[in-house]
Amino acid sequence: MLKKEVEELVFNLVEPITDSKEFELVDVEYVKEGPYMYLRVFIDKPGGVTIDDCQSISQLTSEKLDEIDPVEENYFLEVSSPGIDRPFKNDKDYKRALEKDVEVSLYKQINNSKNYTGQLIDFNENDISLDVEGEIIKLNRNDIAKINLAIKF
Repeated sequence: MLKKEVEELVFNLVEPITDSKEFELVDVEYVKEGPYMYLRVFIDKPGGVTIDDCQSISQLTSEKLDEIDPVEENYFLEVSSPGIDRPFKNDKDYKRALEKDVEVSLYKQINNSKNYTGQLIDFNENDISLDVEGEIIKLNRNDIAKINLAIKF
């Protein structure tokens, strides 16, 4: 089974589990690191995720995966929070970030820069609009390599 197929299958298996426990399933990754395969499940909830939360979802996920056994090779299952600087994956992430400061990295330079930090003021399926120090900058979502909440100290 291909990496993307495993990720999609596991996402669809785990999402009902996380939904029933009032967590958000943020992402699923199936990656090889060295000689080992890792199946990583990233969860979130308002107020943040605890170690006990990860343990609970890990156990329920493991039981479901053992029951269906969709992945042929051996792997390590990891359940964790995506972290405060998690990249946006879907419109729900953009909506949650409206009127907040975000960091954007682009694949190519636009206006002599590949990196922008500003307030996300609007988005649609094609573009985002940022307020960067009073200047409104519109960026195509296809040009975005990574976007996440800006971390301020």
